[in-house]
Amino acid sequence: MKNIFSLLFGLGLLIAAPASAQAKVNIFACEPEWGALAKEVGGSNVDIYTATKATQDVHHMRAKPSLLAAMRKADLVFCSGAALESGWLPILTQKAGGPDVQPNTVGWLMASDHVPKLEVMEKADRSMGHVHPEGNPHVHLNPEYIPQIADFLADRLYQIDPDNAGTYTDNLESFKARWNTNLNQWKVQAARLKGTNVIVHHKNWAYLTDWADINVVESLEPKPGLPPTTSHLESLLQSVKKQKVSAILVAPFENDEAAKWLSEKAAIPILYLPYTVGGNANASTLEGMFSETFRMLSEAAS
Repeated sequence: MKNIFSLLFGLGLLIAAPASAQAKVNIFACEPEWGALAKEVGGSNVDIYTATKATQDVHHMRAKPSLLAAMRKADLVFCSGAALESGWLPILTQKAGGPDVQPNTVGWLMASDHVPKLEVMEKADRSMGHVHPEGNPHVHLNPEYIPQIADFLADRLYQIDPDNAGTYTDNLESFKARWNTNLNQWKVQAARLKGTNVIVHHKNWAYLTDWADINVVESLEPKPGLPPTTSHLESLLQSVKKQKVSAILVAPFENDEAAKWLSEKAAIPILYLPYTVGGNANASTLEGMFSETFRMLSEAAS
């Protein structure tokens, strides 16, 4: 009887102890770039669910059952913010989010809240197209913002999982050291791109072009979020004939029909930049995404 009791007690310890020791922080990342950054800082102490892919337009996602299921497990919600996910994230948090992953909690991290934003508006209405009054939300395309956002992510992980704070600190410092080495190279490449003229499909490239001092001379959309029209494209064609334009920038999720039409008529190459992690075969990490982006831009400019 004593042996049976000892065996049961021992089994109880084996079952109970690892459960708390091995528990990981569940991170719900809205976009691939934030899932990738969470992996860099969180390492083996986090489980990451990334809600979208590079080929999906985050503006037009829906609150699917799979997203609700992932949200129920979340200890940290990590997204771009500035209303980029306004069509679906509030539904997820209201229906499936716990009290610790609501706005203004430790478990709610919007990257755009922690860096200077471009295109902040005092007033906006539907006549202006699909605009973000809070500012342009695509902050991940400024490479100097990434380590800053990583600092805020690490701070949240410290608070949620203080037992592994030392590991998060080590991961953060290693990532930032590697990032700064790459950043110096990207600065050299960006300096050569200064003054280059490009056409964009949508304003999602604003932070990249601003950082690299690249001129956006035209947009394929007549207004943000509105599909290109024949009359608008004809007007663009006449305009670009008077300018030297290096490329038309297109993201993986954007319809490229208008870009192809203008490219053919005006002899301007299309650059299918990765835009985010997973945007092409060479952009499997944040570093790969930026390295590939600057490689492609440099080749087009030369």
